[in-house]
Parts: sequence; C-alpha cells; structure tokens
Amino acid sequence: MKPLAMVGRWVLPSAGIVFGLTALTVGLLNTAAIAPVKAQETLSRVLTVTGEGSESIPATLARVQLGVTAQGEDAETVQQEIARRSSAVIELLRSQPIDKLQTTGIRLNPRYNYDGSRPRIVGYTGSNTVSFQISTDEVGTLLDDAIATGANEISSVSFVAADEALDSARDTALQEATADAQAQADVVLRSLNLSSQEIVSIQVNNAIPPTPIPYAARARQLETAADVSTPVEGGEQTVNARVTLQIRY
Repeated sequence: MKPLAMVGRWVLPSAGIVFGLTALTVGLLNTAAIAPVKAQETLSRVLTVTGEGSESIPATLARVQLGVTAQGEDAETVQQEIARRSSAVIELLRSQPIDKLQTTGIRLNPRYNYDGSRPRIVGYTGSNTVSFQISTDEVGTLLDDAIATGANEISSVSFVAADEALDSARDTALQEATADAQAQADVVLRSLNLSSQEIVSIQVNNAIPPTPIPYAARARQLETAADVSTPVEGGEQTVNARVTLQIRY
C-alpha cells in the first residue's frame, strides 16, 4: 500500500485511491441516469384501444303535443272559442292513462292586412297547446278522440323508451364496449408475442341517449276520424357507448 502524502497538516490520499473513488462516483452517476430511462420505457409501453357497444330497445312511450287553434274577427270571440274547445280536450286527456300533462303554449295574435299604406287589423288567431306522454299502443286511438273532441292541431309526436329500459340498455352497451376494447387489445398483443400487464387508464364516453323518434302526424277531419283509427308504430331506439382502455405490456 502506497503511503499517504503529507501537505502541511493535511493528509492526501495517493493517486490509486483517488482513481478508485472517481470510478465509483462515475458508476453511481451512470446507474442514476439509466434508472429514469428504464422508467420512461416502462411508461411508454402502453397500448390504447377503444371499444364500442350498442343496444336496441323498443320505443314504448309516445310524447305528444297537440292543441286547439281558432281565428275570428275580435280577440274575445277567439279566446272564448279556444277556451271552450281546450276545456273539452283537457277533460278527455285527464280521463286517459297519460303522464306528464302540461300546457306548453297559449297564443293570441292579431292578423293584419298590408294592402293599404298602413297595416290594418282584420282579425285574431289564437291557440292553446298541451303535451303529454302515453303508451305507444294507445296513442293512435287517443289522437282520434282528441280530434273528435275539438283539437285541430298536432304539433309533434315522438317515441321514446321507458327510463328503466334506457338504463338497462346503457349498462349493456357499456359492457359490450368494454369487452370489445379488451378483445382488440388481446389480439394485438398476442400477434406481437406480448402479454398485457395491467390496465393503467379507463375512459368511459358516456352512453349516448337516443334521440326521440319523430312521427309526422296531421290532424284529421272529424268525419273521417271515427271511420279509421290512426296507425302508429313506435319503432326502436339504440343506445351507443364507447370505452377506451390503456393497457401496459
């Protein structure tokens, strides 16, 4: 072993010892530099896949908006006519198995004649509309009865599934989307001779509620309403879902 060199009161290590310490320091630095690289490689080994699922269910409920419109020379006459006919329609609707009955609009507007130099009021137009929900199987007959009672405007009819059915369809669609994403990942990794380690991220694109199915309906004349019942088919609604998985391999 080489002796220590004396400089004043300080004892200095020999060149061999200094070299050994330097080599050890470099080794530690290299190890510290490699660790983040390996961690980065581990984090980058992630496969991202998106699966899709859908579930169709029958639209069993009809959302209806209908009403009464009238025209006349003076506002009071028009309003009284609308009130009389609307009361009869409301009484009919309340006797039926419907839900969510509410008034959606009341209007009374003047009608103008623009032939002269100045607009001139020639009459009034008014309306009273209501909306409600009823079983698809019963909506056709109810529309006929409402027209016979005094309704002369059907603003809209659309069809939807019940809330419970929509919830169940959403769950099924999400399950299908998850299984689809997992199956895609399995195929890709198996093809590359790799194996999945763990799922590091899950993103659920909320199941999209279906848009109500519109139905074009026209108010029919009283004399024909009793002869033929209005045919109505609710159709189906489809709930779609997407699930994205990030899988470390």
